[in-house]
Amino acid sequence: MPVVPVRVPQIGEGLQEARVVAFLKQPGDFVKRDEPIYQMETDKAVMDVESPFEGKIVRWIGAIDEVMPIGADIGEMEVGAGVEAIEPNHGPKPPAPAGETLISLRIPQIGEGLQEARLVATLKNPGDMIRRDEAIYQMETDKAVMDVESPYEGVLVEWLAPVDAVLPIGAEVATLRAVGEVSEAPTAHGAPMVAPVTSSAAVSAPTGEGRRMDVPPRTRAYAKEKGVTEDQLATIPAAGSKLMPSDIDAFLGGARPVKPAATPASGWKHAEDAMTSAQRLLSSRLVRGSQLVVPGTITVATLWEGIEAKRASLKSSGGSFQPSSFTMFAYAVVQALKAHPAFRSTMVGDATIRTYEHVHLGIAVALPGDRLVLAVVDEADKLSWTEFAEKMREQIDAARNGKDQAHEAVTISLTNMQSFGLRDAVPVVVPPSVATIFLGEPYNGLDQTVKEVKLRRFVNLAMTFDHRLINGVGASEFINAIRSHTEKISEIL
Repeated sequence: MPVVPVRVPQIGEGLQEARVVAFLKQPGDFVKRDEPIYQMETDKAVMDVESPFEGKIVRWIGAIDEVMPIGADIGEMEVGAGVEAIEPNHGPKPPAPAGETLISLRIPQIGEGLQEARLVATLKNPGDMIRRDEAIYQMETDKAVMDVESPYEGVLVEWLAPVDAVLPIGAEVATLRAVGEVSEAPTAHGAPMVAPVTSSAAVSAPTGEGRRMDVPPRTRAYAKEKGVTEDQLATIPAAGSKLMPSDIDAFLGGARPVKPAATPASGWKHAEDAMTSAQRLLSSRLVRGSQLVVPGTITVATLWEGIEAKRASLKSSGGSFQPSSFTMFAYAVVQALKAHPAFRSTMVGDATIRTYEHVHLGIAVALPGDRLVLAVVDEADKLSWTEFAEKMREQIDAARNGKDQAHEAVTISLTNMQSFGLRDAVPVVVPPSVATIFLGEPYNGLDQTVKEVKLRRFVNLAMTFDHRLINGVGASEFINAIRSHTEKISEIL
């Protein structure tokens, strides 16, 4: 079978390069056309990039965090005979099945004289069934943020522009596989309902009094890129009838990012800093999680005496092998995962469950400045106790040096807050993971198995799981298995 290059696509107008954020597929994986295979970051957003072919990933040429020019080869795929390499825009879509029509959705002409609009938020995902007149995205013009409705009924195929892109009226924003034989609607299709922005995915813009009416979407997007706040935007003088990017540059005077020292229009002094790329990526994952995951949380009190005794025994021995209590707990989790394949699983689309043969364990690692990265112990279930402890320390050290090791096969993560004096918490699940386990500080609690008052050492375990994959009984059985392995740690080690 032929091997063809996969290239960094041209997502938005004027983009010259993109940073590789994460690989969602690994060499040897079979992928379908339009299935997300990696993530890239442009000036405007972090986005999933879909495969232009159906076939097998041969290798990745680019590296995570590498900045690559548009059109550069990022990887190679083995595809079926007769497939040729296509340009970075991923080429034309395959013809729609009989009885369906592949249609372009375009930025509509809402008001007289409008030349462009900014894409504020996408309200539907590729693969979603859309009804005619159902709101599918939000756009911002000079005057308002509004919902835009679909002129057709059908299935959304793909978005052709990222959030925050400024598009001319009539530009393609998405493609949709419409039901029946239909012709493409003009750019003035339907009048969308003007309403306040309420979607959790939306980037809200102020409306009503105080909002400048002479700021084109392109200028507003440029101001946002430069870190200019809405309060500041209200005070910048325009050289002409409209506020232009050159007016923003004149205001900034070359300063970047903006750190206002003056009192803004609100009357409250404040400073602003640009979010780091790592935090933007984490934020993107968390937002995606809030949109996809149906969370359920359970807790259980677990005896901690066995781990404390084992830790004390190792310290008194004076040897060089001195794993922490948390490392012992992590190993207990790995042993429990062997018998609970649902927690080695993840959702692929809306109807497919992928179960990994081995355990890929994630460990949340805090960095200075309240930053967070993930250390990963791959195929942890294949390691002996000593091998696991050494590998976990090695991966955590790499994470503390800033290396985020998250990848698609990490289905469960641990967060250890013992040193912060926290006994309980509600952890957050970040897809494609299916669960996150919180370990609280040890405390003296009452033994519930005897009638007399007896104090023993406990910790609380809290687990949030994705209810789309796992129900309450399965989650209870798994967390109780972790408790059992933790309380019998000496036997396990």
